[in-house]
Amino acid sequence: MDALKILAEACADVRPAEPDDAPWAARFTAAPADAGEAAALLRAAADLGLAVVPRGGGTRLRWGAPPTRCDLLVDTRRMDRIVEHAAGDLVVTAEAGTPLAVLGAALAEHGQRLSLDGQPPGATVGGAVASGAAGPLRLLYGSPRDLVIGLTIVRADGAVARSGGKVVKNVAGYDLGRLFAGSSGTLGLIVSATFRLHPVPEARAFVSRTFAGPGEAHDAVQRVLHSPAYPAAVECSSAAGHRVDVLLEGVANGVPDRAAAVADLLGGGTVAAGPPSGWAELPAGGTLVHASVPPGSLRDLLAVPLPADAALAWSASGHARVVLPGGTAPGRVADALAALRALGSAVVRDAPPDVRDAVDVWGEIPGLALMRRVKDQFDPDHRLSPGRFAGGI
Repeated sequence: MDALKILAEACADVRPAEPDDAPWAARFTAAPADAGEAAALLRAAADLGLAVVPRGGGTRLRWGAPPTRCDLLVDTRRMDRIVEHAAGDLVVTAEAGTPLAVLGAALAEHGQRLSLDGQPPGATVGGAVASGAAGPLRLLYGSPRDLVIGLTIVRADGAVARSGGKVVKNVAGYDLGRLFAGSSGTLGLIVSATFRLHPVPEARAFVSRTFAGPGEAHDAVQRVLHSPAYPAAVECSSAAGHRVDVLLEGVANGVPDRAAAVADLLGGGTVAAGPPSGWAELPAGGTLVHASVPPGSLRDLLAVPLPADAALAWSASGHARVVLPGGTAPGRVADALAALRALGSAVVRDAPPDVRDAVDVWGEIPGLALMRRVKDQFDPDHRLSPGRFAGGI
């Protein structure tokens, strides 16, 4: 019996892969309907010795390195149920293929939200956790690793594992949730996640001002961060100079006064109800770099020489995204990476092939030996998204 027939016995929706399924070649594509079918599928893949790569909405398949091998692409989008929403406990459990937009709309009906921004259109629950990425709201609410309180995964051998619980104070699953956040599908297939939620704020206000130089923008951010304004997010971008945007959230009768105070701190900022252009967005195309730079180094970050049409946005959580336009020479990208890494760390998430081949995508990787041991424990045959993570994991 050939591999396709064996896989079809485990999962009803299996077919030969098509070129549009992934930005790299795959042999088969399967779409399990639930955790049981996903487990049977991965057991069959293990018996056949197939390399498995998960896919959600496909919005971040180009992040990280291409897999060294992809025999089976597992599409999670049929696993798209909101399993349980315990509104009174501010907790929700959703399957991995649930689009974040669908989840957000369902939670909004109850006046709640998953406080996770900076996600591309079409992103799913599983993809958000596996990427570990977050936008400016990370300053106050954290990233996926902080918001996940329970996880159900399928291991490389097809066994189903669960951690955590359905209430925020049950911390038994935090370690596994944090381990899988940002793992890029290299440790197991996420089939559902339980998140802590937050109430939708009564009011929001964005306070913005553009500064002429890096030093002025840096000082303005420091004034806001060391004030009692309690911002939900602060972002400094290269838009039209050095623009500082501050998001305030809270009760309706308190936000206007806080916004006025922040405007004074910025030296005359403007106040708006909606976000400024580019807020929490991930521009498409070119080379995308995620950097970690602490607030104290913001002045130096803003002074890093970049191409004139590059886009930089730094969040007060200490994370920045830098987009170098398509056509930027690999040597120019390498220079930018060196400057960013002198201030913290920088990882190339997405880039054209010529750039990937010419630069050090990951940079220095503290704890790589420990990462390898974790990989060996969860996936001893190295069949899950092989080569996609740091150090060829």
